[in-house]
Amino acid sequence: MVKKVFRKIFGTKNDRELKKYFAKVKEINALEPKYEKMSDEEIKEEFNKIKEKILTEIKEGADEQETLNKYLFDVFAMVREASKRVLGMRHYDVQLVGGMVLHDGKIAEMKTGEGKTLVATLPVVLNAILKKGVHVVTVNDYLAKRDASEMGKLYEFFGLSTGVVVSGMEDYERK
Repeated sequence: MVKKVFRKIFGTKNDRELKKYFAKVKEINALEPKYEKMSDEEIKEEFNKIKEKILTEIKEGADEQETLNKYLFDVFAMVREASKRVLGMRHYDVQLVGGMVLHDGKIAEMKTGEGKTLVATLPVVLNAILKKGVHVVTVNDYLAKRDASEMGKLYEFFGLSTGVVVSGMEDYERK
């Protein structure tokens, strides 16, 4: 009984987490007009400036996760805009939440057709800034090839490269 009342007043832990994420979505959405006005080259320049800031701050001893989190809003807004231009797909607000959940190292459950592949582009681009490599795992070879091909265009926009590991590859091919 007390738990029910508490949940009605304060919501579940999940409700409270989602509320925090949706507050961040508002910050990302506020940046959308800024990046819509920029040319492709201006977005790439801005991305490279942020990339250099992140790498410099980390080199000077800043925490990697905190530094990435500081620039998350801008990078997610840039990825959303680039996706509209390169892929013709705009991340929905719930997809931005999914991207933040993945960036935080958590699991985001999504049904078929809700845009998991597009969601992954957000944390992939953000975390690729660290130049440590980012791996996206997919359930089968067909999806791995398709996603690398389609989303590879978006990653290429930001100067990133993609590769695919599928069954039947020799060890030297995997490398």
